[in-house]
Amino acid sequence: MLKMKRAYDDISKQDGRRILVDGIWPRGISKEDLAHDEWYKSLAPSKELRQWFDHDPGKWDTFKERYFKELDGHKETLKEIKAQSAGHNVTLLYGAKDEEHNQAAAIKEYIENMD
Repeated sequence: MLKMKRAYDDISKQDGRRILVDGIWPRGISKEDLAHDEWYKSLAPSKELRQWFDHDPGKWDTFKERYFKELDGHKETLKEIKAQSAGHNVTLLYGAKDEEHNQAAAIKEYIENMD
């Protein structure tokens, strides 16, 4: 099962494999203190797209459309995550405060709609 969680939230046994999908390390957390299995910063949105979006929910649909085009270049990694989540928990970690409009939510949607 593919899940999402803020990097600042408590660790749970139900998290399973924990993958950080931010391009920037979460503020205020040391690399030793964040329990994670992988950091796929290459999956993060480009700097230009991230700055344009600026966590504005009104831009969410356009952000996802543009971001999905960027994610098209990472299909092998995304297929690997999808395969890992078949029958096992995989949690995408992110630092954003908005739990609905962030790159992890977009990645989750992208993976769930992959063939």
